[in-house]
Amino acid sequence: MGLFAASGARAADKRTELVSHVESCEAILQEIMSDPATAIPASVWQQAHAVMIVNQFKAGFLIGIKDGYGVIMAKKANGQWSLPVLISASEASIGLQLGAKSVETVYILMDERTPRLLFNQRFNIGADAKAVAGPDAAGVERDNGAIAAAPVLVYSKSAGLFAGATVKAGYVARNDEANFTLYNTTYTLPELLYSDWVAAPPEVLPLMHYVQHLAP
Repeated sequence: MGLFAASGARAADKRTELVSHVESCEAILQEIMSDPATAIPASVWQQAHAVMIVNQFKAGFLIGIKDGYGVIMAKKANGQWSLPVLISASEASIGLQLGAKSVETVYILMDERTPRLLFNQRFNIGADAKAVAGPDAAGVERDNGAIAAAPVLVYSKSAGLFAGATVKAGYVARNDEANFTLYNTTYTLPELLYSDWVAAPPEVLPLMHYVQHLAP
């Protein structure tokens, strides 16, 4: 009895940690959207096929960004956004500055192919899919479509990114084990992104509603 109780407690603790990851991703998106210097224009959201929100952090003193987590959400054919599906992330190189502890980034995926690269476990941002720093509202007006042609647009709080600059940001990988725990399901990333087979638990609804508000 004690063994089962301990195992259940560990599972509950793990799920609580994963819920906190979703909540921190929502906070990252809200912070980026609240700053005119980093806010993602409505016209970019209108063209988005998916969004990834990623928090990457140092593994130790004077060591580069080596670990992280995030979520990916896909816009389905009916215009509704999917569950936030947990992913892993590492090897960030954008905006890494002396003393920085983390890099918080939003990636807008502009085509149907790019989010599906995660069906094959992982993909490298900037290698498997070209990524450029995304424009602000004024930049969209000046761009005439050149930036929007990139599969991945990058928005980060880190200084030094200018619209259209090529970005390499390491890889992101699917994390099916984490999603099994968060959603109490055996469905994996493809089903969670593109089906309606899993009901959204209350903890992920605030992020879902916020993204739906940004890109109805």
